Amino acid sequence: MASKHKTAMERAPGQDAVELLMADHHRVARLFAEFDALKEHGSDEAKSSLVAQICRELTVHTAIEEELFYPAVRRAIEDDDLMDEALVEHAGAKQLIAQLQAAHPDDDLYDAKVTVLGEQIDHHVEEEEGSMFPQAKGSGIDTLSLGAALIKRKAELFANAGAPPITTGVRGNDADDEGGRTDHHVAGKPQTASARVKRQRRPAKAKQASRKASHKAR
Repeated sequence: MASKHKTAMERAPGQDAVELLMADHHRVARLFAEFDALKEHGSDEAKSSLVAQICRELTVHTAIEEELFYPAVRRAIEDDDLMDEALVEHAGAKQLIAQLQAAHPDDDLYDAKVTVLGEQIDHHVEEEEGSMFPQAKGSGIDTLSLGAALIKRKAELFANAGAPPITTGVRGNDADDEGGRTDHHVAGKPQTASARVKRQRRPAKAKQASRKASHKAR
């Protein structure tokens, strides 16, 4: 009986390490999209609160990857270049995070730094979800046990940061904003967090293209 119970717990949704990290990606992508909507008319208080959340999420996420996930993957896939590049990308993101944590929304380049951080994270997510995660899943790593370790460490880090840990189930991590579902698919195809952010930012880029076309026409 105890063995069956343990197996059921190990297979609980959201305990898979890759699914857990992807759920983090989805959540952070939504936060960056929310900041985009605040750029023009958002209050300093709203911006500051959102950026603090972004920085906290990324700090915890990078920590659990560097402490637990990356070492396990490095041993399993034997692709040191990929893993080294991921660490360098983390280091670059941490520099911007530190700058933003010490900044105020009124400071010069504040919005630009958030935008650039989001773009760096977009690229990092594409590398992880497009290359690292598939290799990890195919390597035979026990992603369920690793996921349980990530969940435990994540809760500890959030507690130390003075913030409540976020629900760890895949549906919980990817929790609905308001309407009871999230838009993770287009035409039935799954999208990475990076792809969704780009899709959400597209209207602004379209407006820029329209202005350029109008200028040329004159």
